Amino acid sequence: MGPQDGIHASDFPNHAFSNNDVIFGVKHGFFENNTATSFCLPTFAMASSNDIVVLPAPAHDQTYVTISALEAGQLTLPERLFVTDADPERRATVPSLSFLIRHGLSNLVFDLGLKRDFSGYREAQQHHIAQRQPTSVNPDAAESLRRGGLDPKDVDVVMLSHVHWDHVGTPSDFTNARFVVGSGTMHLLANGGGPLYPSEIFNPDELPADRTSELPPVRKAEALRAFKNQSKELEWKPLAGFPASIDFYGDGSLFIIDAPGHLFGHINLLARTGPKKWVYLGGDCCHDPRILSGEKGIALYDDGKGGLRSVHADTDAAAATVETIARLLKQGTVREEGGSPVEVEVVVAHDGSWARANSAAFLPGHL
Repeated sequence: MGPQDGIHASDFPNHAFSNNDVIFGVKHGFFENNTATSFCLPTFAMASSNDIVVLPAPAHDQTYVTISALEAGQLTLPERLFVTDADPERRATVPSLSFLIRHGLSNLVFDLGLKRDFSGYREAQQHHIAQRQPTSVNPDAAESLRRGGLDPKDVDVVMLSHVHWDHVGTPSDFTNARFVVGSGTMHLLANGGGPLYPSEIFNPDELPADRTSELPPVRKAEALRAFKNQSKELEWKPLAGFPASIDFYGDGSLFIIDAPGHLFGHINLLARTGPKKWVYLGGDCCHDPRILSGEKGIALYDDGKGGLRSVHADTDAAAATVETIARLLKQGTVREEGGSPVEVEVVVAHDGSWARANSAAFLPGHL
């Protein structure tokens, strides 16, 4: 992508920029540095709830989507920065999962994992990646698609849960796709998001501006930083305990879920894959399934500035999002309107145990 594909101030007509522009008030950050200590506080344990979760009833001629997991690179995470009561020495090499979602003849890819060429990352990003070794980029998302029989040029939509380095992949592989991201994402790429999210850890040219649209703002404060290209035909509505969702195809088969906490514009997907079968793709709502189950909490650690941080931009919001998602895991409490209990499979982007146990779910197979 050339300079013409970059993000410019004119793309945000409602916002006056300054060199110190801050995207939001950061409570805790993600971009760890070498001064982080190894302690964690178990202050975000999962709350229990016996509420029934009600999902939309299927239409008489309901359309379902098919989801296939894609290998899209691996990175190594130090457990102490992610979960409470962690072994301070334990490091786990985990996947950064991508997913192909097929809706009729339409192909949508959710998240792109790692870039196969690390020279495409900025210097500050590469410094962070050095702390996440070993990494692997073979196959990346595009190669996984090819091995499964689909050319990346035949992907219609690329949707990113958020724009951290291990989810943006190589957008230039998807020459015919339109890109869909959460509100404020393009502003974040261009300007960063405050001291813990400096612009240096994002690439303003990451996405093709002429083929990228943002979802409408969820909160009023987001409107000032919204990108000029918005999917204004889409409307946020409450769904199954989630305050904001979008029926992406308009037929009840795929819902975008606003999932605040991890990073500005973070979104998840809730998909209807068959009669009484649903899949929730949680992105980076958490980095370990034990947080969803309540076995572990979200770790806090020294931010190097006299305070505490977590791997989330807003730890309180992230914990609330996780609690809402965790309700989907309680057997017998999730049902469709007027119907009996349904099955919901929850998959987060860095769940290595899920990937190892579900090899048949990877393209050309499916969940």
